[in-house]
Amino acid sequence: MSKVSVVIPALNEEEPIPGVVRECLATGVPAEVIVVDNGSTDRTAERAREVGARVITAPRGYGRACAAGARAVSIPQSLDDIMVFLDGDGSDIPAFIPQLVEPITRGTHDFVIGSRTRGQREAGSMNFQQILSGRIAGWIMQLLYGVRYTDMCPFRAIRHDALAKLDMREETYGWNLEMQMKAARAGLRILEIPVNHRRRTGGESKVSGTLRGTFVAGTRIIATLFRVALQ
Repeated sequence: MSKVSVVIPALNEEEPIPGVVRECLATGVPAEVIVVDNGSTDRTAERAREVGARVITAPRGYGRACAAGARAVSIPQSLDDIMVFLDGDGSDIPAFIPQLVEPITRGTHDFVIGSRTRGQREAGSMNFQQILSGRIAGWIMQLLYGVRYTDMCPFRAIRHDALAKLDMREETYGWNLEMQMKAARAGLRILEIPVNHRRRTGGESKVSGTLRGTFVAGTRIIATLFRVALQ
């Protein structure tokens, strides 16, 4: 029986994080929910603990938070153990966790990623830049590796042993793209499924909410694409 661990990077998400953790636990799928406090200055960590999450800390950087969460996962019970990643702002919908995990537990896939652009999106939940960058990155990866992605959605599930083999290095916003590129290059069995997406349920976006955040994230993603492609 596969053990499922949910990893949630969170930076100043005290408003949405309790709801995100509760929704994850309500699916009945995860054995543990790990919230990675990525340098919050509010009550994110406290509020996550109050609703049953295990909280760890990591230096600032989205990739650092994801990597710290992966390292913190309890010792795997089998090679089929699974990690699910999603954001802590409430925009990803944990009710889709069973659909992400099922192809892996069935043994047909190693990596399952949600596609917000193929699912139903609440108005204003994604901006034009997010949609376009996901499409462009997907087109480039199809040319490079023959694998078709339509999104760089943070909501994803992967076998524990498969992630360990990818040798993830990105410390900031390029983490999701690096995983998708390395998964394709490694020949993992990949599946993309539609997932619904909503506006964040509290707090402020660190990326799409500001021009600076969008620029910094875009720069890191482009740098990651070239770095991994040229390896």
